Amino acid sequence: MQIRELAIPDAYEITPKLFSDDRGLFLEWYRFDRLEEAVGHPLELKQANTSVSRRGSVRGIHFADIPPSQAKYVTAPRGAVLDFVIDIRVGSPTFGKWDSVLLDDRDRRAIYVAEGLGHCFVALTDDATVSYLVTDVYNPTREHGINPLDPDVALEFPAEAGELLLSPKDTDAPGLAEAAASGLLPTWEQARAYYASLNRRGA
Repeated sequence: MQIRELAIPDAYEITPKLFSDDRGLFLEWYRFDRLEEAVGHPLELKQANTSVSRRGSVRGIHFADIPPSQAKYVTAPRGAVLDFVIDIRVGSPTFGKWDSVLLDDRDRRAIYVAEGLGHCFVALTDDATVSYLVTDVYNPTREHGINPLDPDVALEFPAEAGELLLSPKDTDAPGLAEAAASGLLPTWEQARAYYASLNRRGA
């Protein structure tokens, strides 16, 4: 597999090698050792999630308090989504910026989103199925959101998504500036310190 760091530090696109024949297809969609080489430590996976979404459905922008937050390894075994990673770490050189990866059942890419980053996707097909491997169990008291339509973030949703479908929870979430002013967001220093502690633990 090929692993490429995105424009947002600590987020990676993973492109697996596909082996196909007249029987079908085989690929390695997750390799802990290859990912460890890229991020500096092995992932301690604690939960796996799956969502199925109608075309146009938007999920996010979501993040969790750091530490421990929740790193995510995300892929789409069925259909297609455009997956966004948003730098919400106050003080980061790319704060407020985002990058995206097309996850689908053709190229079968994955995305790694480190702790403290914001995550969002929009479904480009009906029955778009997304599976996540995550490094901590869900804790609703530590989970937060940012409005995915916030003009300060300015996510670009592709035309093939059609009419956007959003939950009240996401549209009621604060914008990036409001979240930063209220102290809700992680900081670049917190994130770097936590990544360093994970790297030491994995050494």
